[in-house]
Amino acid sequence: MSKSEPARFKGDKSTYIRVHVIVALLGAVLLSGGLYLAGNPDWWIGIVGSFAGIAMRGYYIASEQLGFEWVLTNTSLNAPGERAIALDEIKTLRSLLGSVQIITNTGEKFLIKYQDDPERVIARINRAIAAHTGR
Repeated sequence: MSKSEPARFKGDKSTYIRVHVIVALLGAVLLSGGLYLAGNPDWWIGIVGSFAGIAMRGYYIASEQLGFEWVLTNTSLNAPGERAIALDEIKTLRSLLGSVQIITNTGEKFLIKYQDDPERVIARINRAIAAHTGR
């Protein structure tokens, strides 16, 4: 990575949709199962409610979530909102349902959400850490 061209990570729309479908499916199972176990004859409402709720949420926050951009420089990972994480402060990177979880030495946690290839993002950050810190 050259000093003049930092890596940029923005959310991927197809990953965003996939994650929301997975969350809606899990919600449908939990809600419908809970209604069924409670003896409610209209247990199927959990399926409708879960998909409707997640679809509305997804629609209304899509532009905001997909507009966030993380920038990886030679010394830091810059989060949206003027927050910078020094590369030597990054302790752990891991893939989590289409996102990259970052854990710092102090235990702070961050997510680079909706990445189409989280493992590629992790490898890119690890290369930058290695170049910066020698680890």
